[in-house]
Amino acid sequence: MTKINLKSTHEGQLTIGNVTVDVAVLEDGKRIITQTGVFKALDRPVRGTTRIDQIPTFMDAKSLQPFINEDLMSVINKVEFIGKDGKSNEGYDASILPLVADLYLQARSAGALTRAQFDTANKAEMLVRSLAKVGIAALVDEATGYQYERERDALQIILKQYISEELLPWQQRFPHEFYKQIFRLNGWEYTVENLKSRPGVVGTWTNKYIYRQLPKGVLEELKKLTPKDDKGRLTEHLHRRLTPDVGHPNLNNQIVSVVTIMKLSKNWKDFDKKFNDIFGQTSMDFDEL
Repeated sequence: MTKINLKSTHEGQLTIGNVTVDVAVLEDGKRIITQTGVFKALDRPVRGTTRIDQIPTFMDAKSLQPFINEDLMSVINKVEFIGKDGKSNEGYDASILPLVADLYLQARSAGALTRAQFDTANKAEMLVRSLAKVGIAALVDEATGYQYERERDALQIILKQYISEELLPWQQRFPHEFYKQIFRLNGWEYTVENLKSRPGVVGTWTNKYIYRQLPKGVLEELKKLTPKDDKGRLTEHLHRRLTPDVGHPNLNNQIVSVVTIMKLSKNWKDFDKKFNDIFGQTSMDFDEL
């Protein structure tokens, strides 16, 4: 467990579908969902003894282990904090909820779940649909009232958190599954050659469904900072300007949400409808068309 002596500054209850869980915002701005809240959201009985060292009991089943990724591993440590009532409490980084939900969905898609785990997977699908609407952080902010006490220069603070002052070394940020699902939903043959020469509209879709869903102003700032060639094309990947501690995790969470919606869709039209139902319509810049 990661012990933190921070106190919660805001507390509230977050309603996800037909479930209400306790959430909080700590002094350092970290959004927390209580330990019991995670079990409640997944409709799992609280169990204290883990079968695998350091893995929370709500995801320690052997059938789930092959699908646990680095993003999920980075948020599995419990956070101890002092509640507004002065009592010690335990919870997790709130981003663990959509990541665990996707874990169950991946295991279900691969046919790895036991019969007893299907109910949790169905609950996870409902969670993904609910949480994807505005993102877990925004939901926690609304539930606790933190959104009303953000500093006036919140945009600059967000940009500083998301945008790196230096161009970071290139790393693969968009998994092959993201492009594989785009090709499947559009009826395109997925080959290495076709992937390399993918249509330019894929970049437009990446902005719309991924970067445009980051906090307002982030995509615009990324574009402003990224040089263009003489044909007006960006010379670097936008994600190389995102910070490793805030920008990249939020980018990864959005990719996970979108890929999950893609997997639940029959074709591109179906995906676009599901996306708009969950996230709402998003406007594209004219230069993206």
